[in-house]
Amino acid sequence: MLKVGVVGLRRGSVFVEIFSRMPECQVTAVCDLRADLAQAMAAAHPGAAAYTDYDVMVDKDLDVVVIATPVQSHVEQSVAALSRNRHVLCEVPAAGNLQDCRTLLRAARASKGKYMMAENGVFWAFVEAWREMVREGRLGKLLHAECEYIHDMRELIRGPDGQPTWRAVLPPIHYCTHSLGPVLSLTEDRCVKAVGFSTGANILPGGPIDMEVAMFQTAQGASVKLLRGLIAERRPPLHYYSIYGTRGVLETSRSPEDPVGTTLAMFRDVPNLPRMMKMPLGLTHANVAWPVAALGYGTAEIVMVRAFLRSLLDDTRPPVDIATALNMTVPGLVAHVSAERGSAPLPVPDLAAEAEAEEQAKEEAAKKK
Repeated sequence: MLKVGVVGLRRGSVFVEIFSRMPECQVTAVCDLRADLAQAMAAAHPGAAAYTDYDVMVDKDLDVVVIATPVQSHVEQSVAALSRNRHVLCEVPAAGNLQDCRTLLRAARASKGKYMMAENGVFWAFVEAWREMVREGRLGKLLHAECEYIHDMRELIRGPDGQPTWRAVLPPIHYCTHSLGPVLSLTEDRCVKAVGFSTGANILPGGPIDMEVAMFQTAQGASVKLLRGLIAERRPPLHYYSIYGTRGVLETSRSPEDPVGTTLAMFRDVPNLPRMMKMPLGLTHANVAWPVAALGYGTAEIVMVRAFLRSLLDDTRPPVDIATALNMTVPGLVAHVSAERGSAPLPVPDLAAEAEAEEQAKEEAAKKK
């Protein structure tokens, strides 16, 4: 029975609900700066103790720590858990700058615990269906992908006290993993070059950047365009994806009448197909029964938590391990720097490969001595 602690109970309440229903787990600790929220969550889940101090909670007898706090806390809290050999499931993105990415990578490599980033988009039902079609070769060689995440969250850029929240200071393109995550999981590729562009702050002068867009080149020679908006006018919010190959195309519908994930497709191996055909795919897995009707992301987070737990119990690599998490996070960090530097093209470092090369160099140097 894995003992689970969850920190950040606004977003983390969903994880408390999911982990508490998993037969392999018991939620034994919940933590939030708001004592009333922590106490109410603990009262609703017998066996869970309430904390307002994360350092106190992480020192308790825990196997798994789930981190659902603002981005600025992700690395510090992940490192604290990993240094105690706890397994970590951390919300997105993994980190807010390259130095923090390196710090997190060192901690993950040194720990007996496993690290996984909670990128739920990788587990959406339609993404899993697309991934199977790509692996079957239905699209041929992958050439280009586009992804957009437009979500007007102006009501959340200030807290109840009127002070700016983490969303007010986070560059939009930093929150890129819901877009790049699914795309990179389909292509099994990584970004090697980034160019970023920014609109500046026009909607709320002096406030957050309206929108940022990035172009990426991948190691396999494909191109990716990503558009991210935090306060742009658009209802309902839009998650959009398209991927083009030499033998076909997949894209999601932009129509507000279609459920998220509804797919339009054309394949060369379907003869006499005059136009794109509609496939009724979505966020929900047909074979996942769950007693909670609305978790916000279909059944993706249930599938994600199950995959994470399976990696712990089987001692296998988590689906979105530290190297994968950084491949999904780092391009957005580099794209924002590019935008700040007049949209100069910049290389996207492979931090995991760099760390392995450094270790090998140290080992070789030690042998020579």
